[in-house]
Amino acid sequence: MQLRDLRNLVEVALEPGPGLNVLVGPNGAGKTSVLEGLHLLAYGRSFRGRVRDGLVRTGASAVEVFAEWRDDADAASHKVGLRHAGASWEARIDGRAIGHLGELCAAFMVVTFEPGSHALVSGGGEPRRRFVDWGLFHVEQGFLPVWRRYSRALKQRNALLKSGAAAGQIAAWDHELAASGEELTRRRALYLDRLQERLETVSQALAPSLGRPQLDFEPGWRQSNLSLADALAVARERDRMIGHTSVGPHRAHWRLRLDGKQDGEALSRGQAKLAALSCLFAQATDCAEERGDWPVIALDDLASELDAEHRTRVLAFLGGTPAQAFVTGTDQLQGSVGSRLFHVKQGAVVPSQP
Repeated sequence: MQLRDLRNLVEVALEPGPGLNVLVGPNGAGKTSVLEGLHLLAYGRSFRGRVRDGLVRTGASAVEVFAEWRDDADAASHKVGLRHAGASWEARIDGRAIGHLGELCAAFMVVTFEPGSHALVSGGGEPRRRFVDWGLFHVEQGFLPVWRRYSRALKQRNALLKSGAAAGQIAAWDHELAASGEELTRRRALYLDRLQERLETVSQALAPSLGRPQLDFEPGWRQSNLSLADALAVARERDRMIGHTSVGPHRAHWRLRLDGKQDGEALSRGQAKLAALSCLFAQATDCAEERGDWPVIALDDLASELDAEHRTRVLAFLGGTPAQAFVTGTDQLQGSVGSRLFHVKQGAVVPSQP
C-alpha cells in the first residue's frame, strides 16, 4: 500500500501482514490518516469529510493512494489506484480506467470503525440505511438496479411535489415508487434477518454482558398494515403541502435492542462502541460467508473507551478470522501478540524490527 500527500503523510509505503497490523504513535502523528487512505480507496471519499476539506496535504495538488491485494475468492492478484484532487479524480483497477467511484467500492471492500461509527446505534436513520445498503451492494448482485430505480422515481416525484404539480401527475409516479420501494424493503428486511444470526454470535464473543441483540426493522412508513402504494396515496396531499415525499424506504431505519438494557436506558460510550463494533463485525462475517472473501477491517483508536478485557475480546475475535485488519492506538495493544507492528511519527510509518 502506498500513500502520497494525504494530510501530513508526504509519501508512505506500507507492507502489511495478512492478519492484524497495529499502528502506534502519538496523537497527530498520522495513524488515522493511514486508515483514511484505505477508506478513500474503497469508498472514493474520506470518513472525515470531503476530500477538498484538508485531506490533500498543504501545497500538494492531489492525494494518491495505491494498493495491491489478493482476492480470497478467486486467488487472483489485483491492483487499484486513485488520484483525487477534490474537484476531480482519476482511478484505475488492474490497469483499467474507471468512470465511477462506485467501481472502487465494488472492487475493494473495507469495513471501517471510526468515531462517527457510534451513529449505528445512537444516531439517526441515514447511517443505518447506508450500513444495510453497503452490505446488500456487496452480497446481492441485483440490489444496485433496484436501489437506482427507487432513487430515480423518488427524485421525479419530489420534483413534481416541489413544483406544485397536480395530484394526478404525482399519482403517475406512485406506482413506480411503490413497486421499486417494496422490492427494496423486502431485500433490506431479509438482509437484517440474516444479519441477526451473525450478530448474536459476534455479540456473544465481544460483549456478552450486553445481552442478546435484536435488530428491529422499520420500513419507512408508520402503518405497517398498509402497502407502500397505499401509504403513498394516504400521504399524497400532505406531501403536496410540504413539497417532498414523506414515506418510503428513504425514511427506513433499524434499531438495536439489547436484552441486557432496559427500554430507554442509554448506553455508555464503551457499550455503544461494542454494540457498533458487533454490527460491523457481523456485516464483515456476512460478506465472508456470502462472497467467500473477507473485507479489510480498519479500526481507529480501538483502545479508546474500551477496558482491557473488551480490547482483548475484540482482538481475539479478529485473530480467529482470516481477515486482514488495521488497528491504531497510542500504545501497543495488549493481546496483539503476533501482529505486525508499525510506528507512526511525524508523518512517517516505520515497521518495528522483529
